[in-house]
Amino acid sequence: MSGKIRIVHYINQFFAGAGGEEKSDHPITSHEGPAGPGLLIDKILGGEGAVVGTVFCGDGLFAEEEERCAAEAMERIKAFSPDLILAGPAFNAGRYGLACAAICRAAAEEAGIPAVTAMYPENPGVRAGGKRVYTVPCGDTAAGMEEALEGALRLGLKLARGEAIGNAAEEGYIPRGIRYNEISEVPTSQRAVDLVLNKIAGEPFETELEVPLLEKIPPPAPIADLGKAVIAIVSEGGMVPPGNPDRLAGSRNENWAKYSLAGKDTLPGGTFISIHGGFNTVFVNEDPDRMLAVDALRQLEREGEIAGLHDDFLSTCGNGGAFETMGGIGRAWAKEIKASGVSGVVLPAT
Repeated sequence: MSGKIRIVHYINQFFAGAGGEEKSDHPITSHEGPAGPGLLIDKILGGEGAVVGTVFCGDGLFAEEEERCAAEAMERIKAFSPDLILAGPAFNAGRYGLACAAICRAAAEEAGIPAVTAMYPENPGVRAGGKRVYTVPCGDTAAGMEEALEGALRLGLKLARGEAIGNAAEEGYIPRGIRYNEISEVPTSQRAVDLVLNKIAGEPFETELEVPLLEKIPPPAPIADLGKAVIAIVSEGGMVPPGNPDRLAGSRNENWAKYSLAGKDTLPGGTFISIHGGFNTVFVNEDPDRMLAVDALRQLEREGEIAGLHDDFLSTCGNGGAFETMGGIGRAWAKEIKASGVSGVVLPAT
């Protein structure tokens, strides 16, 4: 790439100087050149690039109308013909972080423009960015503005030039959950022994594969009297009505939905389908009772083995789901189930 790198800076209403929380409904606005922390970007770049445009929006408005705001912001950003989008830094401001993540996702998925953001690792925007967004870690307050911008620009300039991006540890961004194969001259067995020896000796070592630590959940007490229990069905098998009206994803899904079983003693083919991307769904689609077992539970209800089957079942798709995301869905389900007066749940396996 020849010439100065053209950067568009996305910020919120506060850093744009439009106001604080009382202006959180400020509409999408754009103008040429830098504003607020964008002036510091030009200083850091030292002639290598320049902020050619600034786009900002109130955090409250963006949170309420994310899809519309992201689309409008992207149209304004594209009007400046940027080589790079820099969003934030958002520090530990949750709504601001979510907006920065949405801007960077739209840049990667729709506009094809390199983008980078910076925020505190615990900001919810980090997870919202997903695997397509490069996020550089920074402090939790604007006191670290210059350091945060320097880190974001180091990575952003490489993205704008089309240079190869190394792993998170090398480049200084927050891991995105993407794994790459690398060829090592040292065999696996030797590397493993070296790690153990370093650990025993109290010397620095770093694992090559971080294993997530799962929360240990103690099993609940058995239901004392099933004959008085109302049972609900929950499913991570991607069971949805034909047409998938709630647009659950077949892989790495982040949402869930509730569907009615009222008046249904069995589930003929076509009643529900599975959008799960991890197994052959042909047989489940032909006979949804293979997954949801409504026919069997209705029989238990008729025989008095259970007091009744709950009218609604809760559905998500667990294929490739992140532990944190699935844990959040589980907690939401528990809240929903408790509020409905259900005694227990059945989770048929995929």
